[in-house]
Amino acid sequence: MAKHILIILGHPDASARHFCHALSRAYEDGAISGGHTVESIDLGRMDFPLLRSKRDWDEDAAPESLRQAQLSIKRADHLVIVYPLWLGGMPALLKGFLEQVLRPDIGFSVDGTVVHGRPLEGRSARVVVTMGMPAFIYRWYFGAHSLKSLRSNILGFLGVAPVRKTLIGTIESLSDARRGEWLKRLQRLGRDAS
Repeated sequence: MAKHILIILGHPDASARHFCHALSRAYEDGAISGGHTVESIDLGRMDFPLLRSKRDWDEDAAPESLRQAQLSIKRADHLVIVYPLWLGGMPALLKGFLEQVLRPDIGFSVDGTVVHGRPLEGRSARVVVTMGMPAFIYRWYFGAHSLKSLRSNILGFLGVAPVRKTLIGTIESLSDARRGEWLKRLQRLGRDAS
């Protein structure tokens, strides 16, 4: 069955092409070839304010520049979040984006009705993380703590399940052949919308 997929590219640097960009594009190409519809958000090309108070979170709506992103999240059957591991976690721009778009008014559906409880229930997700260290070190020694937080405290809290992961380590030293293998793997995941 065809799905509506939203790819959120969380690499903050829009001045150059990074492997996150290539992975995102490979997933999108695979999804399109699999008959799925795809929307993409490139955070490196966006400008929005950060939340600075609880009152802003509780009472204000997301900025107009992010309203379309909220609607895209609500329309999606499957979310794909691609980002580099920075200082052991997601880049601040991605965290700020999620804080803005996943505030209480996400509980309103696309048609304006209120969705109580877990407003993104019924959606699945794939999180793709690149990192300089070996992926097994991130999982074993560091316990993949930031990924666990994203899976349970953000996506899981809103009802997104299952949340699958793809961890790509030693990114700076990957050969062209190994990069090509990862791109093919992301294409297959996109085709299967998993």
